[in-house]
Amino acid sequence: MIDVHSLVGAYVLDAVDDLERVAFERHVTECESCRLELDELRETSARMADSTWSVPPPRLRTEVMAAIGRTRQLPPAESAAPATQARPSRVRRLTLAAAAALVLAAGTGTTVYAIQDQRVRDQSAVAAAAQLREARIQAILAAPDVLVRTSSVRGGGKVTVASSAARNAAVVSLGADHAPGAGQAFQMWSIHGTTPTDAGVMAAGQGSAVTIVEGLPSSDALGVTLEPAGGSAEPTLPLYAQISLK
Repeated sequence: MIDVHSLVGAYVLDAVDDLERVAFERHVTECESCRLELDELRETSARMADSTWSVPPPRLRTEVMAAIGRTRQLPPAESAAPATQARPSRVRRLTLAAAAALVLAAGTGTTVYAIQDQRVRDQSAVAAAAQLREARIQAILAAPDVLVRTSSVRGGGKVTVASSAARNAAVVSLGADHAPGAGQAFQMWSIHGTTPTDAGVMAAGQGSAVTIVEGLPSSDALGVTLEPAGGSAEPTLPLYAQISLK
């Protein structure tokens, strides 16, 4: 039987199945403690929803690339993903939920004991957001429909996209052999037909990063361009990399 109270973290991370989602959404309308926990966890999760890229810790980039290496690569065009492909186990989902709950508890505890120290509270929130971001990445990589696509980067390097329509998001890892010069930055574009939409700008001079792009699986392609620091409203050609998502 489902322990509905334990689904808060998994629900925020979109790591529940349809039955669990319905059960939790019904439960949260009647349970004040779960509703408060849900609001707090969503607020923390929202801190990672901006479009900026950060330099990934070496451990995170290593773990992401290792997970991608274990993930089924894009099948031939005529083949669909096997119906027997294993879905993430319930244990995996509950582990993600527990991790998110522990991160939130740690941040909340820090706030309580250092209520007058704004800097400590901010640092705690940033740490919690980073942990949730890692959990979101793992949830995308563990999705049953995740597909991995790679492309070379102009001048050397590789961009890898692990996308899941079920999660409506993708993990993008970019590693260029040559970082942009001073005053320049790589920018990602979600391309629908012939229309590009900004998907995030890396920091000036940054040559490698891992990020989450929400809604990317519905796009036709992902493009990478070299732009002035801070990014551009329209892509500057030529493309430094392009990956078809269809």
